[in-house]
Order: sequence, then structure tokens, then C-alpha cells
Amino acid sequence: MSNKPNAREAIVDTASRLFFTQGYHATGLNQIIKDSESPKGSLYYYFPHGKEELALTCITRTSEIVAQKLRYHVENSANIVEAMKDFILGMAKDAVESSFKGVVPFSFWLAVETSCISEELRTACQAVFKDWQDVVRQSLLNAGEEQGAAADKASVVISLFEGALLQALTYRDEQPLLAAARLIPVLLG
Repeated sequence: MSNKPNAREAIVDTASRLFFTQGYHATGLNQIIKDSESPKGSLYYYFPHGKEELALTCITRTSEIVAQKLRYHVENSANIVEAMKDFILGMAKDAVESSFKGVVPFSFWLAVETSCISEELRTACQAVFKDWQDVVRQSLLNAGEEQGAAADKASVVISLFEGALLQALTYRDEQPLLAAARLIPVLLG
């Protein structure tokens, strides 16, 4: 039985946490290796192109987790208003249960900081927001919303979610997320 998948996951988990808490620039590969308790060679084995490749992996994983949660709520709710309210309230619950340490606002450490570093990271961040917006936009289109209005509403809803999550983590208080959930019907109605 190989430990390679576990080492890779430990590296990605650690890198994601450190990028969030310290920022991309302040996080070194040696710290990721040490904190993940992985052999030095394993980081270079899984991420031969170094820190940028590791950041891209973290971006992709974060995107997939959030998009999966969004899709779940859209597919299992009566409408997009209920789906987004439930999604945001679920994030509030996760934030409280993890003492505001288990949830990461995507934009905080990735989209802002890394988009200045490389075009590849900026493009990856752009794709994340587009993917999330597309889940909301498609649901609005399916409900009969006009194309332009659906795109605008999807953009604003994702911005509201990210901003509320950032504030909740900064204040260590779920209220910004609860307020965002309460205003979803106003934005999407």
C-alpha cells in the first residue's frame, strides 16, 4: 500500500491553510514540507514546478469543493433563492463549527494576491469565479431569467458570498453570512 496519495493530500491541505493564514508570498516550500510532515522529495515529486503548481492545485481543489456544494444546493432546492440561502447558511454553520478556521474565502488569498504574480494563476482564479457564477446563472436561466440579468445576478451573488465570508472570518462572527442569506431573495427575486 502506497503512502503517496496521503503525502500529496497533506501537502495540498497544508499549503492551502498556510496560503490562507500567511499569504502566498510569506509561505515557503520548506515550511509546507515541515508542517505537512512530508519528505522533502515528495513535494517536488508531486509538484515538480514548485510553488506555483502547488497554488494551482489548491485553486482547483477549492473551486471543485465550492462548485460541488453549489450544485448540490441548486439540484436539491425548490429554486435558486432557496439554494443560495441554504448554501450560505451551510457555510455559516461550517465557519462556526470550525471556530472560523475551517473555511477559506477563495478571493482572499488566491484571486487578489496571486493574480499579480502570474498570468496562469490569474487565469485559474478567473475560471473559478466563472464556474461558480455559471452554476447560479444557469439556474436563473432555467427559471426564465433573461441572459444579461442572469449573468449580473450571478456575479453579484458570488461577490456577496465571498465578501460576507471574508467579513465573517475577519470578525469571527457568522452575522455577515446570515445577513447575506437574508438578502438573497432581494437580489434574486
